[in-house]
Amino acid sequence: METTIKKADRSDLEELMRWREVVLREVFSIPAGEDITELLAANRAYYQTALEAEEHVACFACAGEKIVGCGGLCLYREMPSPDNPSGKCGYLMNIYTLPALRQQGVGKKVVQWLVQEAKRRSAEKIYLEASEQAYPLYRSLGFQDMKGYLKYYETSV
Repeated sequence: METTIKKADRSDLEELMRWREVVLREVFSIPAGEDITELLAANRAYYQTALEAEEHVACFACAGEKIVGCGGLCLYREMPSPDNPSGKCGYLMNIYTLPALRQQGVGKKVVQWLVQEAKRRSAEKIYLEASEQAYPLYRSLGFQDMKGYLKYYETSV
């Protein structure tokens, strides 16, 4: 299947929102009937601000005129360190392919495009979170496990 990558912009906001809802519901196992209006409003506000400021780059994978996948790149800075002297970071997110088209190279093209966009913007640290299913793809593209990271969760003490 011939797939092309199209950069999304503010004029694509409604399509970005449709795809973001699909991703959120699948990744977080949110039932179709569950109301996520507030979460979607927060995502809309994020896109409106971050796309304008070029802190987020979004793309669609297209087979002809049909969108079959998507992805995003969140750009930010952290304090410079030996493994990231510039402090520029690219966090890949929202990478998704329609279930019927998985294992056909769509996700690979999206990730390669996003990595190139991160490099073009001088991000030295490029990373993502991955499902177990996607690990082989990401590893084949050069991603490695990041040891020593923990995520904080509020606990009842």
